[in-house]
Amino acid sequence: MAINAPTPSYSQIPDIRLEDYLDDKLQSSTDFENLDSLLASVEVQRSQLQAQLDDATRELEDARRASQDHQGGVSRSINEFNALQESIDVRLKIVAESSAPDEAIRRLEQPMKQLRKVELAYQYVSLLHDVENLRLEARSHLPQSPKAALQSYSRLKKLSMRLRELQGAADQAATHLVNHVEGTTENLWEEMKNTMSKELEHVLKERNWPQGIDTGAEMDTEWLQCFEKLIDLQAPEVVYSNKVVSLLPFEVMAKPFILWFQFQFMGNNATSGPQSFGTFCVPQFLALIDKWEGFFRDNVGYVLASRFQDTKVRGLSVYMDPACALITVLLPVMREKIDTLVQHGLKNPQFLSSLMVQLMDLDDEIRLRFNYDGGDPDQGWAGLTSEVLERYFDDWFKAEKDFALERYHVIMNSPDARNMDYDYSSAGKMKPTFGAVRVTDLLKSVTSQYERVRRFSHKLRFLIDIQLEILDDYHDRFKDSLDAYYTITSTLGRTLHGVTKEQAAALEGTGAFETLCKVLGSSDHIIATLKDWSNEEFFVSLWEQLQMRAKHTHSDGNIATGMSYENVKDKTSADISSDGDSGILFDETIAAYARRRKAAEEYLVSALVDSHQKAFRPYFAKAHWTTISDDTHLDTSQLSVTPELDEPLKILKRNLTFLTSTLSAAVYRRVWREVLEKLQDAIWTTVLMAQNFTSVGAAQFARDLEAIASLIDRHIPNSSIALSTLRDGARLLNLPLEAADGAISLQQASDRAFTDNMEAKKLLAELDIESLTPANARKILQRRVETSE
Repeated sequence: MAINAPTPSYSQIPDIRLEDYLDDKLQSSTDFENLDSLLASVEVQRSQLQAQLDDATRELEDARRASQDHQGGVSRSINEFNALQESIDVRLKIVAESSAPDEAIRRLEQPMKQLRKVELAYQYVSLLHDVENLRLEARSHLPQSPKAALQSYSRLKKLSMRLRELQGAADQAATHLVNHVEGTTENLWEEMKNTMSKELEHVLKERNWPQGIDTGAEMDTEWLQCFEKLIDLQAPEVVYSNKVVSLLPFEVMAKPFILWFQFQFMGNNATSGPQSFGTFCVPQFLALIDKWEGFFRDNVGYVLASRFQDTKVRGLSVYMDPACALITVLLPVMREKIDTLVQHGLKNPQFLSSLMVQLMDLDDEIRLRFNYDGGDPDQGWAGLTSEVLERYFDDWFKAEKDFALERYHVIMNSPDARNMDYDYSSAGKMKPTFGAVRVTDLLKSVTSQYERVRRFSHKLRFLIDIQLEILDDYHDRFKDSLDAYYTITSTLGRTLHGVTKEQAAALEGTGAFETLCKVLGSSDHIIATLKDWSNEEFFVSLWEQLQMRAKHTHSDGNIATGMSYENVKDKTSADISSDGDSGILFDETIAAYARRRKAAEEYLVSALVDSHQKAFRPYFAKAHWTTISDDTHLDTSQLSVTPELDEPLKILKRNLTFLTSTLSAAVYRRVWREVLEKLQDAIWTTVLMAQNFTSVGAAQFARDLEAIASLIDRHIPNSSIALSTLRDGARLLNLPLEAADGAISLQQASDRAFTDNMEAKKLLAELDIESLTPANARKILQRRVETSE
């Protein structure tokens, strides 16, 4: 039931929520009994709400006051900041105009430097203290425990290396400190080695080494223990070193050997002289190694294997083979001996030359006899020779070049240098001059001097500046000889330069042929020799190295030290940078000599042709080919040779005989083939095509040709075929006037030849004549007097 409650004075609009509350609380009459409690409850709630409202009002007021205070604080802060900024700007302006800061900095510099020096000094002292402690710690373990000593030494070594690295980055600062640490490290290492070495020396002294030790004896336990301690001490150095290290125990045991060597070969004894090096020093040095080789291998070979087998040096004989380790220790004293010999050799070039050969022999003996690789299993030991040449190659090269050139000039100036060496080869081979043979022998000896040199640039210098230089000079002599020959024999040359009686006499008879054969045979000898050398292992290897370098060198660069690409190319071969297999080391030289050989051969052919032209001149002038005879069936074999042909046959025989002893079979045939062709042309033109013939004349002409062909075939079998055209012409010219037994008569042949070409060809085929053309056949038939009547 709804109750009409009084409306509050503060509002004229009824509160719906109040009505709902009263309706909820006063639903029956009994509810009025609780009205007081209800009013009390309402009052409590009102009081609570009023309290909350008062708290909210206070908080709102506080927030408003705080906001106002904060806003005022921000404003004050902004004002203070602006004031501070203005103050800073003013002070900066004052500072900028003032020198006070610079003065303050200058005042502080010196104290700061002193402070840094104090700090640096403290660090220096600390580092030096650590270095000294490591040194003392390492020394304390010797000689009982070399491995423990190595630990301290290794730390000191690493510190030394690290300081050196840091010094580079610090522009070489702290030089004294770095040097001190390095020196301490090196001194410690030497002290460690000396300490351990003295222990072994004491053991060796007790055993009277080496006099009291037989080469077949065994080392006792104490001896081996000392040996192993030294190996253990040095093992890290061996493994991590980039160069060959001599093993300490071998250095100790080799001291008596070194003292003996110095006494024998570096003192005032007769065996210490330079001339005794090859006869005494080298043989006894090798004998010493050979004597103790077995002793060291049998006793300490397993020790070296156990220490280095599983390391990176396991493939180096200088550490794995006791004999090679012994050689490594002994080589320094040999180097010392060699240095004194080289100094003597610099003043005596001839001795220096022989010394280098002896050194190469020594290197080969050490490599081959003891399998010594010098710590380089891939390339092998460079040898003592290479060490000497690194410093004195130019001196040795100059000496060798002077000797070679001097010997070359002696050869050229010898009386028989230009004479033919007929005994050099068998019949059918080219005959060079004595000079050519000696020059190639000289060049071979030069090769033997440098073929064992290891460095490529050194080999190339010998090849180009000695051997090819000699060959070039010799080639120029050939060229001058041919030019002189041309001047003497040519009309233009005789007109311009004139000819002496001696020069003309020298070319009389076979003189011209001999002059040309000397050039021809000698050039051929040089070419054959160079081609043979090009197939030898040494020159093949040199050529391959040259090609490899040329491919990686620009045309304006150097292939080797002091040798440009173009210069080497001009001297050797134009194919040095090609990718194919063409080319050899002596291409350019062979080509030059081949040109001289070709020119000499051409001159020889011309000389023979000229000789035959002069000899046959009376025969060519003979006009008695028209002799008449009553015998119409002449047998040419019954005729004698024309008297005018006797002298030409003698000249021809002389020329054939002379050349057969100087030229090879191939050249001999080639030359005479061309000469006979020229002779055939001359006889064809001046006799067969120029003269008229009777039957007797034709038969005589055929007889003469048979004599010439017979002479040629006796010296050059089957070479008369070069006259086949001329001989076929003579056969046609000798057709009988009257045919018998079905043969073709002269008139029949003439009628058929002049019928037409087809009939002429048939005629020639029936006569088995292949070299003549129908036109030539008709011309020949016209030369018979009988056909022209």
